[in-house]
Amino acid sequence: MAQFFKEKPNKSKQLSAKLTLDITQLDHLGAGIAQHQGKVVFVAGALPGERVTVQFVEQKKSYAKAKLINIVSPAPSRIKAHCPHYVQCGGCDLQHMDTQAQREHKQIALVDLITKLSSTEWIAEHLVVTPIVDDAWHYRRRARLATVFDKKNQRLQLGFRAANSNKIVEINQCPVLAAPLSDLITPLAVNLNQLKAKASLGHVELTQADNGHFAVLRITKTLPNSDLRWLSGFAEKHQLNVLLQDDAGQLTQLYPALLSDEDKVTLPFYLLADNSVRCSFTPGNFVQVNGVINQAMVEQAIDWLDPQAGEKILDLFCGVGNFSLPLAKKAAQVIAVEGVVEMVEQAKQNALDNQLTNVSFYHADLSADLSEQPWLGNIDKLLLDPARAGAYESLQWLQKMQPKKVVYVSCNPASLARDSSVLLANGYRIAKVGLVDMFPQTHHIEAMVLFELSK
Repeated sequence: MAQFFKEKPNKSKQLSAKLTLDITQLDHLGAGIAQHQGKVVFVAGALPGERVTVQFVEQKKSYAKAKLINIVSPAPSRIKAHCPHYVQCGGCDLQHMDTQAQREHKQIALVDLITKLSSTEWIAEHLVVTPIVDDAWHYRRRARLATVFDKKNQRLQLGFRAANSNKIVEINQCPVLAAPLSDLITPLAVNLNQLKAKASLGHVELTQADNGHFAVLRITKTLPNSDLRWLSGFAEKHQLNVLLQDDAGQLTQLYPALLSDEDKVTLPFYLLADNSVRCSFTPGNFVQVNGVINQAMVEQAIDWLDPQAGEKILDLFCGVGNFSLPLAKKAAQVIAVEGVVEMVEQAKQNALDNQLTNVSFYHADLSADLSEQPWLGNIDKLLLDPARAGAYESLQWLQKMQPKKVVYVSCNPASLARDSSVLLANGYRIAKVGLVDMFPQTHHIEAMVLFELSK
């Protein structure tokens, strides 16, 4: 008797097939969303309102991913990418979308994620404040350029990593980088290739600060004197502060030369609070890359917290004092906590430099048990500015802190939404939600939410 077997689906045929889809919306990572045979399909590079030809690259039970092959009918929001490196470089992923459309998408994605993941029934329209925005180009005041040495051609390549790859895309400009830094890329690459020890160079960090332009060169071995003289000449010509950083993280100032061994390395700094607060930082310290937006964001956070003299304000994930120092200027007592030791030490120095005695900085792992921390206790207000992982563990101590107001600054709407559920469960309500357009031309969403204790 003949046996009949159900033929297994041919996955290679399914993946190689091309089909036409209609894109209805974007997900929070900037990929187009379509529907096919009851399954959600994500298409990177596609925009809402477009009909596109795609090819599947991944099939899962409830969703699929597809590669964009052709745009049959473009959306009104589609524009030509401004950067010649856009297709290869992994730095930006929304340059093909009009700036205003980007902001509208991010606003909608932010509110939708908070509503969905925090189990909030709805966020009233009047709670969503005007987004903090500025110029969508040449906004980055800091960038780390990767290097790779081509042994065959004995040439050092300078650029950014490709999307989803460790491959370096060599670049000669970057339209989201501050113009003076972008203009520096080509001459810097040319001059670095004149060095005898060019194969010993690691990454290059460029920074536009309020006290000048800086280049930090990571070196794996001591450079010969001829290379040091060449770099000094380049730095003088371009009025560039050049620091060398060895594998141990030790900094040496190459230009301008220090007058004595007692002189400290010149660190970049930026100004806050109407230029009344100076915030210095070192290579490796986290600082917000968009200086104009950061200033506006700090001002909004202070406005929402409304610090009063005599109040006790806790700033968790404080970094080098981006929020803590301006808050201390408002005469409140500020307690600031950070998980990176080096940043805590820099924050303490920043407080001394600004002659602020009403702010105390502590080091603590904010994802660990905080019950024995000397700073943990009743406070008036709380500010959170965590990394992408969010502040879920820290918020488990809400009952011991009992702040009347909480301002949460987030770079990841998903973790923000998850953490919002903790606050809502502890009797807080969402009072304000605002988009902070920190990273134009990318899918990244920065946001700020004000929570108030329900009466």
